[in-house]
Amino acid sequence: MIMDSKESAMTGILLVSIVSAVLGSLQIGYHTGNVNAPAKIIEQFFNVTWRARHNTSMPDHSLTFLWSLSVSIKDFGALLGSLGVKGLADSFGRRNSILIVNALSILGACLMFVSKVSESFEVLIIGRLIFGLFCGLVMSLNPLYIQEVSPTELRGAFATLNQVSFASGILLGMVVGLDTVLGTEKNWALMLSLSLIPAMLQYLVLPFCPESPRYLLINRGKEEQAETALRRLRGNSDKVLNELKQIKEEAAHTQSGVTIRQFLMKQSYRQPIILVLIINLGSQLSGFNAIINYSTKLFYKSGFQEAKYLTLGVGAVNVTFTVVAFFLVERAGRRKLLLTGFLSLALCNLLMTIIDSILHIVPDLRSLQVLVVFFLISAYEVGPGPISWFIGAELFDQQSRPIAMAFTSMLNWGGKFLLALLYPSLLKVCGAYVYLLFMTMAILAFSYTLLRLPETRGRTFDDIAAEFRGAEGIPLHNKTSFNTFT
Repeated sequence: MIMDSKESAMTGILLVSIVSAVLGSLQIGYHTGNVNAPAKIIEQFFNVTWRARHNTSMPDHSLTFLWSLSVSIKDFGALLGSLGVKGLADSFGRRNSILIVNALSILGACLMFVSKVSESFEVLIIGRLIFGLFCGLVMSLNPLYIQEVSPTELRGAFATLNQVSFASGILLGMVVGLDTVLGTEKNWALMLSLSLIPAMLQYLVLPFCPESPRYLLINRGKEEQAETALRRLRGNSDKVLNELKQIKEEAAHTQSGVTIRQFLMKQSYRQPIILVLIINLGSQLSGFNAIINYSTKLFYKSGFQEAKYLTLGVGAVNVTFTVVAFFLVERAGRRKLLLTGFLSLALCNLLMTIIDSILHIVPDLRSLQVLVVFFLISAYEVGPGPISWFIGAELFDQQSRPIAMAFTSMLNWGGKFLLALLYPSLLKVCGAYVYLLFMTMAILAFSYTLLRLPETRGRTFDDIAAEFRGAEGIPLHNKTSFNTFT
């Protein structure tokens, strides 16, 4: 019966809308995965450019810093881009905002492509910074649009598709960046420009998809347009009238024009804000990003000569378990997957500490280390990875949702940026014990999720908001939503 209801909720235009939206996260994943393998070749380009200008080689420490800057500047740009989510989403709508920011992706990719011809590493860095602005905006706008056009029973699964697309982009970038594909001295600039293909495809398809009915009705008061959009998305007239009634009820409980100050001060937002903070920081600082960014170096250090192919294995596991999350998120629920994921991440980081500490004594443990890395990636993607990106959209009402998603984006990209910048130094200072820091963050996120997060699966936005509305904390009257493992 549940499957019948989900199938009836699926329409062709809904699927096209979701798929065309997640083309943006595919681009982001691609530029996350494509710089790992050809790093030495691009560093060589930096050095050759410097020598042509100054008639001397670039000092090693400067080259290391410049490469770290080139990699991390995307995440810094994303952090800045997050600040524009509310203004864009409220002024132009969810769908139109995605189309507007897609221009940043095209500009960034073009600059990365011409950096080689212009013999300027500065152009490459600026290109990645501009692309970073796109990342910060679209990774908030996508879940916002997807959640608002999806029916309640498919909302989590479709939101997870954003992470599936992101993970697929990472794997695609890893493959294309290999020296046997396009990660060569001749073709690396072309490789960096291939994100133009999904960017242009998005411009061809997304304009024909409906705007968010919730945005049209609650933010703009356009009931007829909202009903038209809803009919295109649902097809079933009974379902449309029902959902329209729910949106009107949500509008009646929604405060108009929430400012950032009101967002931070309002009592009913306090617990959702803390939940978003801890779940996102727990997710980003749980070891996943360190593995994704530095897996090749980790495997080389352990004695694997073909480390780049093990890194491809990391990418493949990453994609596989985002797909697993897609099928599980509406069956198991958000809460259970988050708790299982955070607990598994804590265990993996403990094992990484033990193995890394004694690897020089027992070299054969390197095979076990690979398995632990794969398990860590799967634990992240089956819960904290995808859910951390969209849980904020479920915990807040319509007017505060764009601010919540901007906050989510800032936490995610800020965590990525700090880790990309600080992890090599932390590894030198702490050695194997750096994983204990990640373990601590995972345990903290597990504990707070266990105590304070209600289950949001199968519940309307208004129903979820009612659990926080006018309360200091979360009332535990709905015991079934906290019955985690049964």
